[in-house]
Amino acid sequence: MRLALYEPDIPQNAGSLIRLGACLGVPIDVIEPCGFLFDDRRLKRSGLDYFEHADVRRHVSWDAFRAGVSGRLVLLTAKGAVPYTDFAFAADDVLLLGRESAGVPDFVHAAADARLRIPLSAGLRSINVAQAGAMVLGEALRQTKGFPA
Repeated sequence: MRLALYEPDIPQNAGSLIRLGACLGVPIDVIEPCGFLFDDRRLKRSGLDYFEHADVRRHVSWDAFRAGVSGRLVLLTAKGAVPYTDFAFAADDVLLLGRESAGVPDFVHAAADARLRIPLSAGLRSINVAQAGAMVLGEALRQTKGFPA
């Protein structure tokens, strides 16, 4: 299981997801360019001292990410047809989160093997990307028995 961040905009969300990955033993892929410098103090503050425990791979582009990471690509998107709670996750899935400001472009949607959504109350469009990542990663690890011992 991996968690991938597509061109993240907000350093605090990226830092929170890196901390989550460190705590759960899940590698994090950051697909650049980011909307912030990777040494941003807000990124470091939200990740606290967990960065030294995190397995973070930075990719200079989408193409570099696709060339360097294998596994089924599972996109979390408000445009997804399948609720994440109805999906059967596999241990080698790569959970992909889009940019906070714009999600992912059409070519990334097209490359995804699955497009999942989080069911929300009527009239509301999305939740915070770090919260979405935590919810879906938790379910994926539960299904695959991938939580740390």
